[in-house]
Amino acid sequence: MSNRRDFLKLSAIGGLVSGLLLSGKTLAATATGGKSAETAQKSMSKQPIVVSTWEHGMPANAAAWQVLSSGGTALDAVEQGVRVPEADPNVRTVGLGGYPDASGEVTLDACIMDHQMNCGSVAYLKRIKHPISVARKVMEQTSHVMLVGEGAQQFAKAQGFVEENLLTEQSKADWQQWLKSGAAKPQINVENHDTIGMLALDSHGNLAGACTTSGAAYKLPGRVGDSPIIGAGLYVDNEVGAATATGQGELMMKTVGCHLVVELMRQGLSPKDACRKAVERIAARLPDFAKYQVGFLALSKTGDSGAFCIQPGFNYAVQAQGSALLLDADNLLNQPAGAKA
Repeated sequence: MSNRRDFLKLSAIGGLVSGLLLSGKTLAATATGGKSAETAQKSMSKQPIVVSTWEHGMPANAAAWQVLSSGGTALDAVEQGVRVPEADPNVRTVGLGGYPDASGEVTLDACIMDHQMNCGSVAYLKRIKHPISVARKVMEQTSHVMLVGEGAQQFAKAQGFVEENLLTEQSKADWQQWLKSGAAKPQINVENHDTIGMLALDSHGNLAGACTTSGAAYKLPGRVGDSPIIGAGLYVDNEVGAATATGQGELMMKTVGCHLVVELMRQGLSPKDACRKAVERIAARLPDFAKYQVGFLALSKTGDSGAFCIQPGFNYAVQAQGSALLLDADNLLNQPAGAKA
C-alpha cells in the first residue's frame, strides 16, 4: 500500500507544478495538525479558496483554482476539480480504476450542491466515468435530486455521456486477490474509503460543494454510502458554510454528519471545532470507535477552513491565492489529555 501513497504524493507534486505554470506563484507546503495547520492557513487569502479531502485533493484543487482564479463560480470549480481524480485510474477510490464491489462491478456515487440549495445526486451508477457531471445534470435538467442505478445510467446516456469499462486491470487483479484471501477486512485510511469531497468559496462570495467516490472496496452489491447523500456526505448553506466527509459512510448517514457540522458553525463554532464536535458525537455512540475512520472537512462563509477525524492519517488540501497546502487533520485518538470525547 506504500506504493499507492507514494504515487499520490507524486500526483500532488504534479498538480503543484501545473499550478506553477499557470499562476507563476504557487507555494507548496505540508503541515501537521493543530496550531501548525492553523498558522499555515492564516497567511492565506480567504477568498476565493478551495479545500478538498486527501492527497488527491492537491491536483483536484489545482484544476478548481483555474476556475476560481479567473472569476468563475464555485459550482464550476468543484465540478472541474473532482473530475480530475474521477479520470485518474491511479486514484483507486474514485471514478475510473476505482475498487469494485464484491461482484467485481465498479459502481459510483456522487453529489453536488450550489449556493442556492440546488443539488443533484447519482448513486450506484455504472460505466460512466464522471458521476459528478451526471449529478449536476440531475440538478439542472430535472426536478429531482437523486437518480440511482439503471435509471441514473439511462439518464446519463440520454445526456450524452458515453459508457466505458471502469474496471482497470490493476483493480481487477486486486479484486481477484481479495476473493482468494477470504474477504479480509479493509484497512483504516487505505483503499476502502478515500472519497474526495471538495468545497469552494468564489470571488462572488458564494459557496458550492461536490463529493464523488467508488465507495467502500468490495462492498455488497447495491451498497450506497454517504457520499451521494445531501446532508450526510456533503452540505452547503451559503449563509454559514459547507462541509464534506470521508470515512465509514454509514456513520455519517446515521448522524446526517455534514448538515450537523454546518449547523454547529451556525451556532458560532469554527470549522475545525464544528468538525470535532461532529466526530465526538459519532464516537460517543461507538464503544469501539477506534476501529473506524470518520473525517469531516468544513469551509466557512468567511473563508476559514478546518478538519477533524477519529484516526490519525486523514489529510486535506487547501488552495488560495499564492499557496497550496496539504495539511494533517487533528484526530480524536491523539487529543491532549483531558480533552472531551
